[in-house]
Amino acid sequence: MPRVDARKPEYMGERVGESYGMRMWHGLRETPRTFRDELGTWARDPLPRNTWLGRLPHAHVVLFAVLVGIGDINVYSRVEGSGSGQARALVTVQVLALVLALSRPAGAWWISTTALFLIGLSTQHAADAPLWPWSGFGIALHTLLLFLLALRVSAPAAGFALAVTVLSGALNLLLASAGGSLTGGTIAFTTAVVVGVALRSSRVARTRLSAQQVLTAEERSRRTLLEERGRIARELHDVVAHHMSVISIQAQVAPHLVENPSDELREHLAGIRQNAVEALTELRRVLGVLRAEDPAAERGADAPQPTLDRLGELLDNVRAAGVTVDATTTGEPRPMAPGIELSAYRIVQEALSNAMRHAPGAHVRVEIRHQAGGLTLRVANTPPTRPVDQAAAPLSQGPGHGLLGMRERTAMLGGELATGPTPEGGYEVTATLPVPSPTAVLPTSSTSRNTPQKDGT
Repeated sequence: MPRVDARKPEYMGERVGESYGMRMWHGLRETPRTFRDELGTWARDPLPRNTWLGRLPHAHVVLFAVLVGIGDINVYSRVEGSGSGQARALVTVQVLALVLALSRPAGAWWISTTALFLIGLSTQHAADAPLWPWSGFGIALHTLLLFLLALRVSAPAAGFALAVTVLSGALNLLLASAGGSLTGGTIAFTTAVVVGVALRSSRVARTRLSAQQVLTAEERSRRTLLEERGRIARELHDVVAHHMSVISIQAQVAPHLVENPSDELREHLAGIRQNAVEALTELRRVLGVLRAEDPAAERGADAPQPTLDRLGELLDNVRAAGVTVDATTTGEPRPMAPGIELSAYRIVQEALSNAMRHAPGAHVRVEIRHQAGGLTLRVANTPPTRPVDQAAAPLSQGPGHGLLGMRERTAMLGGELATGPTPEGGYEVTATLPVPSPTAVLPTSSTSRNTPQKDGT
């Protein structure tokens, strides 16, 4: 069998043509099933409550059906006299069908259409020809019913219902000896169906748009969360890689610091160094995945990760941007893991960035409290003194995603984050980070904070 190249234009066109034709064929085959599912059912499909009016439109439909039904019965009683009993009963059925259309529109339409046809048969010898085959009141009842039906079925199904209604009236004309006209009723029925289909299409479009907006917002939040977690992972990688490098170097140097080290000691130290090197290799691979689509991360790959020691530089940069910042530190500082100091620095940085972006002209206060149980960071700003400059706002954006980034960092360390407006009209961010006892913090070299690492990163 010869091989067909799917990349050829003519083959692609043939495939596309066949696919479109098959879709059309399947659509035509499914049309009867669609009509059966939407019109040949007695399933409940209640008319939803109006957002502002509640059930008031439902009450209006019932009142309309009763009043118009009474008018239709009076007309047939006056025209046919004692022979109007059958017509009056059928009009009553049509009224009940309109009320039923509030909950079961498909079944109600069949009942009303049948009632209209039977009324035409029972009144075809009426002396008043303009009443036949549809009276004005009967047209009004069925028009509203078609409108309620079109609000809840698809456009093809509504068109099919309109066609069946008109054909039933044409059958009345065909079977009767008296003359009649379908023009007025057809115009009213068509108008009701067109308006109902248009309103339903608009409602469906709004519903789909709302659902799409929800999905888009969820996807944006998920993507932002993943970006922030990736950035945190990249920063912590540098911290962990430094410690692994120190372990590897210390394991390599240790045998030379011991006089006549045993073979067992050399073997254990060699194993430690080998594990450290393998861990660095795996970290490098993970970092390559995280930075594969982040050129900004690649450009800053060799930059040292900041800690609280560089908080003064950050405050100087913020002051240089025209923001008034006061900073106070209370308590006795003690050694902390570099990851905690990095997260603390980033939280303060993000809070300052938010203040610059959303509260121009405000006075900002930064408080750092070293406590026995951990580290507390508080950044509060006064109300803004001027409106936000949208053109200048992007210049003050921080490296992360605002409150989301701060929450991620705080949760990662097992801390707590509280944010919200102050009584004076400003905004406050307070983060509490648990700090292990000094004995739990591994010793680091003097270059761990400010020197970029090259071994294994």
